[in-house]
Amino acid sequence: MSNDPKNLIRIARESGEHAAPEPLDLGSRVRELRKAQGWTLERAANQAGLARSTLSKIENGQMSPTYDALKKLAEGLQITVPQLFTPPQQGQINGRMAVTKSGEGTAQATVTYEHELLGETLSRKKMMPYRARVRARSFEEFDGWVRHDGEEFLYVLTGVVRLITEFYEPVEMRRGDSAYYDASMGHNVISISEEDANILWVTSLAD
Repeated sequence: MSNDPKNLIRIARESGEHAAPEPLDLGSRVRELRKAQGWTLERAANQAGLARSTLSKIENGQMSPTYDALKKLAEGLQITVPQLFTPPQQGQINGRMAVTKSGEGTAQATVTYEHELLGETLSRKKMMPYRARVRARSFEEFDGWVRHDGEEFLYVLTGVVRLITEFYEPVEMRRGDSAYYDASMGHNVISISEEDANILWVTSLAD
């Protein structure tokens, strides 16, 4: 299998590429807009001039708001009434979650890394998290630079690694150290501790 994580990104994309778009739910949309503001139910109700119980019923689909209530909601959320009925960008669904128990992620082994995919059951993700055991001990073990679309976050869990990049000097990283970089820049990670290092990687997924 190739050292390049493009195969992992392809797997993450394919898990949700055939998913049908979800119909807009007004209650969920209002809840999403409220949470985007970082507001509690009580604060949002005060901003809109509605009773807390009324807003709660709207969000939970227990009440169909009148046009007057919709206008108050829109004004309180500082948007227009049509925006209340505009589906969230990319069909993002609010309140999704995936839990991966320790050791239960899908394994994807390569010559240089042992990957464990995390949160794999969640479709249409914006990020791909995975844990990796770094087997490689030298740059020469790779088939050139690893590069792919998106941005990447690396966090060292155990051991010591050397992050080698195309445009920067190599960086030695220990437990608790992290790096965030443009993944289209050539990059490779090797273990330099006696034991194989373990790292957490989070890669953004292009639309």
